[in-house]
Order: sequence, then C-alpha cells, then structure tokens
Amino acid sequence: MNNKITIGIPRGLLYYKYGTLWETFFKRLGVKVLISPNTNYDILKMGEEYIPNDCCLSLKIYIGHVYYLKDKVDYILVPRILSLKKHTRECLYFSSLYDIVNNVFDINILNYVVDINNNKFEEEAFIKMGDILSFTKSESIEAYKFAKREEYKKNKINYLIQSKRINDSVNNILLVSHPYNTYDEFVGKFIIDELDDLNINIIYSDIYNPDNELSLYKNISENLYWTYNQELLNTIELYKKNIKGIIFLLTDLCSYDSLVNYMCKSKLSIPILDIVIDNKISKIDLKDKIENFVKENIYE
Repeated sequence: MNNKITIGIPRGLLYYKYGTLWETFFKRLGVKVLISPNTNYDILKMGEEYIPNDCCLSLKIYIGHVYYLKDKVDYILVPRILSLKKHTRECLYFSSLYDIVNNVFDINILNYVVDINNNKFEEEAFIKMGDILSFTKSESIEAYKFAKREEYKKNKINYLIQSKRINDSVNNILLVSHPYNTYDEFVGKFIIDELDDLNINIIYSDIYNPDNELSLYKNISENLYWTYNQELLNTIELYKKNIKGIIFLLTDLCSYDSLVNYMCKSKLSIPILDIVIDNKISKIDLKDKIENFVKENIYE
C-alpha cells in the first residue's frame, strides 16, 4: 500500500525551510510526493476564500496550496511546530496549522508534532509518520537520517556559496525575511529580481552555517522566544559588518515580524527599508521604493 500512495506537500510556510527534509524522507521510503506549484493569483484567491481577512497573507497563501492539493493526493503533510528549543515557542499559526487545515477541509492529513518543551522530538515524529504509512521503525529511522544528511549538505553548500559572494562584492544588502516569504513566487520573487537588476548582491537571512548554534540575537533582544525570528536576528548580527543596508520583507498583518522589525530599528544604525506585501501592492511603487533605497544608501 505504502508504495502506491501520494503525499501532497503545500508549497508554503515551512516548506521553504524543511522541503528537502520532507521530500527526501518520503522518496527514500519509496512514497510518491506531489508538491503544489508556485504561488499564483488563483492559489492566493482560494486561500482568501477560506481564511479570515485579519490573518496574514502567508497563511492565506498556504491554505490556497492545500486547496490545490486536496483532491490530487492521498494525504497532505501538515506539521505542527510548537517549540524547537527549550523555553521557546513558535508563531501561533505553526502550532495550530493542523487545526486550521482540519477545520477548513475534509482531507486526510499526515501530521507530525515537534515540541521540545514537552520532549517531542523530530526523529520520533518522523518515525510515527512512517508507522502511519506502514513502514517499520528501522526503515523510517534510516530514511530520516538519510534525509537529515541531505538537508545538512544543502544548507552547508548554500552557506559556503553565500560566504564567497559576500567577500566578492561591495554592494551587499541583507534581505531579512522568512524563507516562505523570500522565495515565494508572489511575495519575494519580484524584490529579488529588482535587486538583481540593480547589481545588488543579496545576502539571505535564512542562510547561515549549520554547524553553529548562535545566540547573537540577544544583542538585539534578550527575551525573544520565537525561534525562527531568533534565526533572522542572528544573521543580522552575523553579517552586519559586511552589508550596506537591510531590507525587511514581511507580509501584511504579521505582528511577530512587525515587532522584531521595530526592535531592530531601535538598535541598528544600518540603513533599513521596510517592505510589507499584501494582495494589492503595486509593483511600480515597489520598484520605485527599492530603486530609491539602493541609490541613496548602497551605490558608492
């Protein structure tokens, strides 16, 4: 049975952080994987149909991807991430994502839970997923460890490439954004393309040395307990001597990122541009905003 089923993975939210881990794990087990396509207006529109207006754009996009997959696969992978380190927690949407999807759609959900505060670890969660799919514990462990190695190799290579680019360029801008915003076709692609056209070397805040457990974020905020935001602040501190400016990219109605951005502005003397993406933003206005920031702060 397990070789005939298909797992759907929505191309949104944590896909951009854990996609390699997820895809490699399932494919190593011989399970088919279907990933939803890049975000487009149809996907966003479907998400807006099901999610209240006061929820962030990133969640609406994710739900649109779930809608795309719901009739095409046997299960849809929906993780529940509550805490990744002791005494931390994650965005409410990550901890309640299963409940949101389960209440919106009548679908088979393949769910796993990571909650370090309550001793629920990632490897155990993947073993449980394997059990649901009728794989043995040893098969799931082997697939998980193989997937973790592949994830590590990808992250290490990306870090080494970025480090070289930093040293080879004088026009470095740090793009501070969660990967689900940075790399999403609707949210971040236009900004990346514009910066490329302006010959700006983009430093990505989700890329850092996977060998290091950093706590540099404490230089900006001692009490920040959202792990994914800690990671963004770590890279600001890590790269700030090598950059000429920072672009904060977030989606509309994200209170977590708005608070972190505010804290950074009060602590940093680096030129900063805020970009908030919603479903009505004008690309012409956005282009002008980026060009003006670059001309005023970056070009020598």
